[in-house]
Amino acid sequence: MASLVYACGEFLKKAHDMGNIRRGRAKDRRSAPVSGGEAKGGFQYLFGPVSSWRLGASLGIDLLSQEKKICNFDCLYCQLGETRESPEERRVYVSTEAVLAEMNEMPEDLVIDVLTFSGRGEPTLARNLGETIRAVKEVRREPVAVLTNASLMNREDVREELYCADIVVAKLDACSEAMFRRINRPEPGIRFADIVEGLKRFRFAYRKGKLALQIMFIGENRDCAKEIAGMVERIVPDEVQINTPLRACRESPLSREEIDRIVSAFGTFPMLSVYEEERPVVRSLTPEGTLRRRGKVH
Repeated sequence: MASLVYACGEFLKKAHDMGNIRRGRAKDRRSAPVSGGEAKGGFQYLFGPVSSWRLGASLGIDLLSQEKKICNFDCLYCQLGETRESPEERRVYVSTEAVLAEMNEMPEDLVIDVLTFSGRGEPTLARNLGETIRAVKEVRREPVAVLTNASLMNREDVREELYCADIVVAKLDACSEAMFRRINRPEPGIRFADIVEGLKRFRFAYRKGKLALQIMFIGENRDCAKEIAGMVERIVPDEVQINTPLRACRESPLSREEIDRIVSAFGTFPMLSVYEEERPVVRSLTPEGTLRRRGKVH
């Protein structure tokens, strides 16, 4: 822990020296659309802003940014296609300095509600995730979110890095090891019980930020809402997000009526549903980069 804090501290000194990096000004998600404009050489590691039903106008930060998806899951519904590269160890794919340099190129009138670590794979596989979160928070005012499949939540170093974020959205699509393997198709060493235990430990210590559980419902788990709700009760998140794949992928989305029935199984938990939430109007700075990371909506 001490070495992590020292390393982040040393990097933040560099961030402060980059005095021309503009501080963002978070605006209401119903505000005017994002104005256009490209950086001189385009953006490689930032994408969007995207119109998110969960987060509003969300500027993506991709710490992986590889041609191939980098992930330790191969979910049935992934819009990025099959997983072909699953690293055994965390490593640095994109430097923190490179992310800050691109932020320096963003238009001043860019309307952003949240800065979101996501992209072409699992963000926690980037070894410099915590360092980059801290550095970004030094130069921007918007809240920072991380979208994670929760596969490494049982690791203390990963939890410590995620504590730096204002919002953590973690995946929970199953209620058993067998269902987990059918839907998320993880690497052999990843166990469902470890993920649940890691989420419980994270919840216990993560008091200043918001923990949301996203549950993707498809044909495989459509009849298991009550059982999954039971798992949610053990974790006690701040919010539950009920989703179904509306972007092009190998699975078909459930109907609005099916999702409404599923929502009712979760009782009094604070809830968002993909069919009910409004999406802000945005215009992306990086249409091609956004499409490469998110795919098309049905």
